[in-house]
Amino acid sequence: MAWRPLLVALTCAACFSGVANAADVKTLKMPKGEEVWYVSDHTLPMIAMSASIPAGSAYDPQGKFGLAAFAASLLDEGAGNLNSTAYQTALSNRAIRLTINPSRDYLTVSLVTLTDNAKDAFQLLGLALAHPRFDQDAVQRVRAQILSSLEEEDTDPPTVAAKGFYKAYFHDHPYGHSVNGDAASINAITQGDIRAFAAAHWVKGDIKIAVSGDVDAATLTQLLNSAFGRLPARAPAPPPWPGHVGQPGIQVIPMAVPQPTVIFGLPGLMRSDRDFIPAFVANYIIGGGGFSSRLTDEVRVKRGLTYDISTSLDSFRRAGFVAGEFATKQSSVNQAIGVVRSTLEEFAQNGPTDKELADAKTYLTGSFPMSFSSNVGIVSELNGFQQVGLPVDYIQKRNALIDAVTVADVKRAAKRIFNPRAMTIVIGGTPDGQRTARPPAIPGEARAAHR
Repeated sequence: MAWRPLLVALTCAACFSGVANAADVKTLKMPKGEEVWYVSDHTLPMIAMSASIPAGSAYDPQGKFGLAAFAASLLDEGAGNLNSTAYQTALSNRAIRLTINPSRDYLTVSLVTLTDNAKDAFQLLGLALAHPRFDQDAVQRVRAQILSSLEEEDTDPPTVAAKGFYKAYFHDHPYGHSVNGDAASINAITQGDIRAFAAAHWVKGDIKIAVSGDVDAATLTQLLNSAFGRLPARAPAPPPWPGHVGQPGIQVIPMAVPQPTVIFGLPGLMRSDRDFIPAFVANYIIGGGGFSSRLTDEVRVKRGLTYDISTSLDSFRRAGFVAGEFATKQSSVNQAIGVVRSTLEEFAQNGPTDKELADAKTYLTGSFPMSFSSNVGIVSELNGFQQVGLPVDYIQKRNALIDAVTVADVKRAAKRIFNPRAMTIVIGGTPDGQRTARPPAIPGEARAAHR
């Protein structure tokens, strides 16, 4: 295990490398359907990679919700002639960090490895993707872990509220069900279902790959071929466009907790929309800027109704939306929601002040390079840009696009997205005046998807 302290030290040191090279993003010529961006940085002997495969929960079949995440959880549980213990020992002995993150659109697989172990790291990943074992004992063990996690989630107000929000907002669209499924669907999933899903969706068609570190184009081509070269070149069709989103009004999922969590959302914008950058700046001003945001000032500072409130401008492959969250006392829920509504309405009507816009630009452009202060940070940012269809030169143009935003631009974007009458609001917990015995007011499913 002598490699592990060295990798940890290099990872920490890498936080201060890569800034100068962050904008020097190159593309690697690969077969059609494979998109590879990379940054060569030979400062430290390490490589980080993030790859997004079209195998997210949006592809779960009806009645088998959670299948994509279940399969993903088994990716490092044995491959080829290595059982679960042998496979994880092979990773550990080489200090290879393999991270698996299923989401709605993609399964994102991340690797961090010392350069000397890169060949083994990418080969082990390739073995897991092309020749997974899905042994029955591993399937049953992981199933039990998922069921235990779901049981815990049902007692957590933020998770319950978020699940309910996605169901209420996306209805029967694939984005509306839980990434992790529910107990009934997880128990219905068979070993054969898992094998079939991996065969259909662990593919290299439409794959998005970002790499940063001690590697050149020729070596990277070899490494990527060893990881993904044996996968089918086909790509599954993307999820359908949502026919209808949102369910304006308040829905309560009763829970006997002293502090309910409120999730609220509004239709947003796709990344290709001309108003996305102004909307991004608008979101920072209204709720994305932490203690400098209007919602924090109105809900926390002036009235003491919450410790934290925030909003984000989120993008899926087939939907864009604004999501916000706060927690407050049972007696304060309705008041806090009223303040949120009035704050959004005022902002939509009047837009930002000159100072708010200037401060937002300063923060958003000044903090951007910090996202590229390590190889891990670089690949995370680049892969995120790839997932939403941005061009490779976006990193170079991004700050100029923000600097060009005017007060009129923000006001126009705010008017488009911050309409309080369109808010879908889901409460995980029981505000004063609600009876805890009342069933959840979420159509079709008591609790929906992981955020």
